[in-house]
Amino acid sequence: MKNHKQDHNLKEAVEVMDSNKVQIKMPVVYTPPPPLKRWFPVLIPTIVVVNVILFTVTMYVNNCPELSIPPTSCFAPFLGRFSFQPIEQNYLLGPSYYPLIKMGALHMDKLVHIHQAWRLFTSMWLHHGVIDLLLNILLLLIIGIPLEKKFGFVRIGLVYVISGLGGNLLCVLFLHAIIYVGASGAIFGLLGVMLSEVLTNWKMRTHKFDKTLILVIIVIDLALGTFPFGNNFSNIGGFTSGFLLGFVILIRSQYNWLNLTKSNSAPKQVSYRYALCIISFVLLCVGFVVGLVLFLKGVDLNDYCSWCHYITCAPPSCKPGYVSCEDYQIGNKLNVTCLNNGRNGIFPLSNGNPYEQAEELCYRLCGK
Repeated sequence: MKNHKQDHNLKEAVEVMDSNKVQIKMPVVYTPPPPLKRWFPVLIPTIVVVNVILFTVTMYVNNCPELSIPPTSCFAPFLGRFSFQPIEQNYLLGPSYYPLIKMGALHMDKLVHIHQAWRLFTSMWLHHGVIDLLLNILLLLIIGIPLEKKFGFVRIGLVYVISGLGGNLLCVLFLHAIIYVGASGAIFGLLGVMLSEVLTNWKMRTHKFDKTLILVIIVIDLALGTFPFGNNFSNIGGFTSGFLLGFVILIRSQYNWLNLTKSNSAPKQVSYRYALCIISFVLLCVGFVVGLVLFLKGVDLNDYCSWCHYITCAPPSCKPGYVSCEDYQIGNKLNVTCLNNGRNGIFPLSNGNPYEQAEELCYRLCGK
């Protein structure tokens, strides 16, 4: 049994010189990689629970049966207050736009002119619908759980949040006209960090499953990002942020168990690894600083790239996303007309902010 173990570890022979200067071949024993610490997953299940709770709250605020204008046939009316908007308004089975805006969706006007930069963070916890939510939960479980077991909740939590912010930042620089929510930027960040981890520890990989899984998920998600409610700018921004972060914070050295015949090259490989870490950190910082400066100035990058909007939409669905209304006050009533579809209504003014009331009525009249 002992000889069998030794034979299992003998991979090749190396020529050495004995005392009589005669070349002989000596076997080289490979040392297997040391066992890695495993964490119990806590963060990813918590994120899943938070997303479900916030979606439930969003549907409660939406209240389709009572607040839709004009009265519409809500989908799944047996759910009462939690029933969904009609399929023609939201095929993902979810709320209208206005509850999402109230709860923290990306909205360029509020981000820049009202200085609600916190929406860059809150929007990654909201979802357009049940289908969107379930797909993201599935990806979180497939990608996030294994990563958290390897690297712990602190590092994966940083990747999730920073990638989500990076995805949302790129989104608002290109898509001024849309209302956007979703965790796709953060999830793509986990894909990016998985890819950088695979590249960093390439020699520790004995099969191609991880690489194939990453490629398949990226292709499918980028295809879905061209549909309405999708957002490939968020996907690309999150993936890039996660990919660079992987070289910075997910360091898992493999050099202490390299083949003895390659030990002389290990210091050079370590140097390359740390050089890549520094370059990635600089690129990440520069990207965020430039992005924030452009965002605060309200720059629309489509003015400098006429074809970039096709990245996130197939040509038949590339329609303007603006919702436009006219409104004026008559005594204690508000007359609102949706310019997108011509619907009009006169509504009593509440005691709240008339601007916010007009905005809400506009989105509901336009069926958004």
